[in-house]
Amino acid sequence: GNVEVLLKHGTKNQQSKYLTPLLEGKTRSAFLMTEPDVASSDARNLETKLTKIVGGDGRVKYILQGKKWWSTGAMDPRCKFVLVVAKMDYSHPSCSSGEERNQSKRGNQTIVIVPMPHPGVKCVRPLTVFGYDDAPHGHAEVWLENVELDESAVVLGEGRGFEISQSRLGPGRIHHCMRAVGLAERCYELMLERTFQRQTFGKYLHEHGSCRELIADSKSDLEAARLLTLSCAEAI
Repeated sequence: GNVEVLLKHGTKNQQSKYLTPLLEGKTRSAFLMTEPDVASSDARNLETKLTKIVGGDGRVKYILQGKKWWSTGAMDPRCKFVLVVAKMDYSHPSCSSGEERNQSKRGNQTIVIVPMPHPGVKCVRPLTVFGYDDAPHGHAEVWLENVELDESAVVLGEGRGFEISQSRLGPGRIHHCMRAVGLAERCYELMLERTFQRQTFGKYLHEHGSCRELIADSKSDLEAARLLTLSCAEAI
């Protein structure tokens, strides 16, 4: 997750300020990518803008504007920063026209760190996933309204957001698979326990051939899922 992003791509200052407390369990964070109005699994569709402004003294600042949702953990009071994926906007007169021309379809996303709480970041409402709200912290709809940031907030560099997102989401999916395999293993253990406790037609469940077949099928599916997860993790 965000730990891997900061570990792989963060500056020493970003790691000291955000990664260390996260690893120590003192803070939480969130990753803001999905948007309500576009198919956000393709980062090229994102509409949240990161407008670059170059001051007269050469200093750079950014204005972040947009909406995100299903932002897991953003409502947690322990959340001290969020990573936001945004599309670069070089339309401000202070930017050179060459910057905008040099953007490719995959080269105009940038990831920035926004400290939390922030006056420009509003968690509008919690959302459900498969009917569950995961209260009290859950998955939030978030509005980003004129969030002002400096260069220290940019992770790796302008236009590197697609690259970072891919390096984060790949391992993240494996983490979900690992949790699912662990949950399935526990369910399998409980099923076995149940077959030694309940009797039907004068026999324990594990003594019935049909139950043994179901147990064998479950174990086969479980081991297949485990091996597929390990294979995918090795490939990544």
